[in-house]
Amino acid sequence: MKNILSEVGHFFFLLVISLAIVLPIRAFVVQPFLVKGGSMIPNFHSYDYLFVERVSYYFRQPQRGEVIVFRFPHDEREYFIKRVIGLPGERVSVHSGKVSVTTTQNKQIQLKEPYLGPAVITPGESEITLRENEYFVLGDNRGESYDSRHWGAVPKNDIVGKVFLRVWPPAKAQAFFGETYEPSY
Repeated sequence: MKNILSEVGHFFFLLVISLAIVLPIRAFVVQPFLVKGGSMIPNFHSYDYLFVERVSYYFRQPQRGEVIVFRFPHDEREYFIKRVIGLPGERVSVHSGKVSVTTTQNKQIQLKEPYLGPAVITPGESEITLRENEYFVLGDNRGESYDSRHWGAVPKNDIVGKVFLRVWPPAKAQAFFGETYEPSY
């Protein structure tokens, strides 16, 4: 009996230590995320299992081209995955299938997005000027994505973090760094 109580005590001690290590890491450093839906095809598919890095945005702003996970601004119980297109202070315009951005330096650029493939167009008409700490996001599957064209900007405080690792399916396991998905102009 004494041996059983010792084992149970040991188990609970290990459980408490494990939770003391894992919970802060999950809360402040890395969070798992399961993709649901096809809004990010061809780059991310339903049931891709990702890790979202939460630390970078404490020290810097999200960058154009990064894939982020965020709480949906109209229902913060839902999480979305999209790509950052427009940054604070910029004006983003979707017109005739093309996305253009007027930067804070008043330079107009038309995005060239090699991660989408050559035949992708961006349907719909939208124009928005982003305020401080707001981001314009689009899904990579532009015809099927419910994104900033429909409901507006994402506030920075709704951003959970940046996708940095896909672990499932194993055949598509990959780390994502800024240089992989930065658009050219």
